[in-house]
Amino acid sequence: MITRNVGTIDRVARAVIGLALIAWALMGGPVWAWVGVVPLATAVVSFCPAYALLGLKTCPLRNR
Repeated sequence: MITRNVGTIDRVARAVIGLALIAWALMGGPVWAWVGVVPLATAVVSFCPAYALLGLKTCPLRNR
């Protein structure tokens, strides 16, 4: 099981940014806007591999 390292406020921000980028891509924006899938996915699973590598954690709960 993956240890959560993304807190609630961080998850909401990632979801909003991810959805906005995906919507932009769907409306004819640049191809790179599909990168919005990454923050949306990390918001859904509450885990960010970059945070794990850097030892960061915005989730206040230890073992969740």
